[in-house]
Amino acid sequence: MAQNDLMSNAEDVADQFLRVTKQYLPHIARLCLISTFLEDGIRMWFQWSEQKEYIETTWGCGFFLATLFVLINLLGQLGGCILILSRNFVQYACFGLFAIIALQTVAYSILWDPKFLMRNLALGGGLLLLLAESRSEGRSMFAGVPTMRESSPKQYMQLGGRVLLVLMFMTLLHFDTSFLSILQNLVGTALIVLVAVGFKTKLAALTLVIWLMAINVYFNAFWTIPTYKPMHDFLKYDFFQTTSVIGGLLLIVALGPGGVSMDEKKKDW
Repeated sequence: MAQNDLMSNAEDVADQFLRVTKQYLPHIARLCLISTFLEDGIRMWFQWSEQKEYIETTWGCGFFLATLFVLINLLGQLGGCILILSRNFVQYACFGLFAIIALQTVAYSILWDPKFLMRNLALGGGLLLLLAESRSEGRSMFAGVPTMRESSPKQYMQLGGRVLLVLMFMTLLHFDTSFLSILQNLVGTALIVLVAVGFKTKLAALTLVIWLMAINVYFNAFWTIPTYKPMHDFLKYDFFQTTSVIGGLLLIVALGPGGVSMDEKKKDW
């Protein structure tokens, strides 16, 4: 009984938060989600020579292809961010950013690093949620047919986005025997599962947002490291990637889990 009361009180707090922030939350979510692309695009501008030299040296592709790579990353990311924030051609912008993720995964050899690969996939999950948000229900071929609600492509985008987003948390698990680590892993895994299956989704996602924000500020405080040290750029990269995943989770909080979820199924029970 006490556990049910605690859960009910937590859900009341989450609902109150949503009522207060309903008008602003989707905008904040989109800004957080595209933050890593915005930061990376700006970095391409200020580190043009270093990025070009790295690609040219690593791949031996020559001056022209290395320059083209940096240019595509710069224009693709900044252009995509501008379109998403201005709510123009959002679907094309999302597809462009998907392509940037794939390009960087290969170019920076992220494909062979499980931790960074999962983080890139989590970014893709955030973009899937953004893509789902931009789709009008009326554009689905099943629009207006309630029994086919779960078959809408939008619902499956939301499901895919939720599942991919939780990959970020797999990179935060600490496999040691300390009590704090075990507790953090158990709580984090429970919340991950809730978001993935879409049960108590908004509350679980909001809890993960708070948890991720605390971890991000504590562990990725790049502003405390001098800019000339390599660790500054590494922590900055981690900080904005995590912020983007927070944006995806905020979209889940704002829009709900979608039709393919236990929360939605409960309405039919």
